[in-house]
Amino acid sequence: MAAPSHPEDMLTQVTQLWSMLDEMSESTPESYHRFMQQQLEDAKQYCAPPEPHLCLQTHILDPNEKSLFINLCRWKRVPAPKSPTDPIPLSAGVLEEVSDKAELYSIIDIAYNPSVLQRENQAEMDHLISLTFKYIEEHYNLSLSHSYHIATFTLRGSLKRMKQSLRGGPVPAPLLNKNMRNELTLDLMKHNLGEDHHNNATLLLNKNVTQSKVHLIEEIASMELPEEVNTPAYELTIAKDANRKPLKIELKVELPKVSSVSECELSISRDDVIVEVPEKYRLQLDLPELVNEEATTATFNKGKGVLLITMPIPQGKC
Repeated sequence: MAAPSHPEDMLTQVTQLWSMLDEMSESTPESYHRFMQQQLEDAKQYCAPPEPHLCLQTHILDPNEKSLFINLCRWKRVPAPKSPTDPIPLSAGVLEEVSDKAELYSIIDIAYNPSVLQRENQAEMDHLISLTFKYIEEHYNLSLSHSYHIATFTLRGSLKRMKQSLRGGPVPAPLLNKNMRNELTLDLMKHNLGEDHHNNATLLLNKNVTQSKVHLIEEIASMELPEEVNTPAYELTIAKDANRKPLKIELKVELPKVSSVSECELSISRDDVIVEVPEKYRLQLDLPELVNEEATTATFNKGKGVLLITMPIPQGKC
């Protein structure tokens, strides 16, 4: 099928696709179910939350000397570099200052595609870390010690704080009053790397490109989805057995502007759920219990405009 040349043509094709899905759901429900399961699986991969990989501890030398913890995270939403000579995309959270009893330190979360963190040898990993340090120095106007050690824990701070930081959610006010999300690319890094005669990262990551003409790392655009959509009304309940043991979570989402189930996009992980209707609604919730995403079901009542999501809670040890 040729790509549509005008917005009207694209809208027509989208409308035809929605109609086809509605017809499929009525005429061949099994095929429709398989198709939607595949779409949900693809969306689940894209919407899966970032995961901690390792934590680096170093020191900020200037403007104020203190410890810095760098959480390197795996996130499938961050694209992998298209080739070994292309820049390495990353997503960065805010630089957060933490006062823990008598200790004062900072935390920053940096996410790469999982394939980027699977370095073949320690030398390549060392160079990736060196580039990460240079990124932090450039973007946050800091001077860092390039001596570091890998912490015994994989994440400094809570998992929820890290997810909120990378997703652009609410976190404590960052150091130096930086914006909650950064949408810049590292235009200046190529110049600094070109002037650093001791840096050989380009030899590892961009073997056939001169240092003065390449961006070794670039930050991708904000990971947040458009904010102009509405948050729908919802009701979340936890069903329990006679012993008050949680059995399942039921989430009812009111979507009065939705006329077809094909408009809804649903993504569920073990600890959160995202319901989205492009340009109409978006709801993201952290779940109060871990759920079995594989056994989750969803039904849409077209007459009432209500989406019911039933998420079983695993029994016993997860």
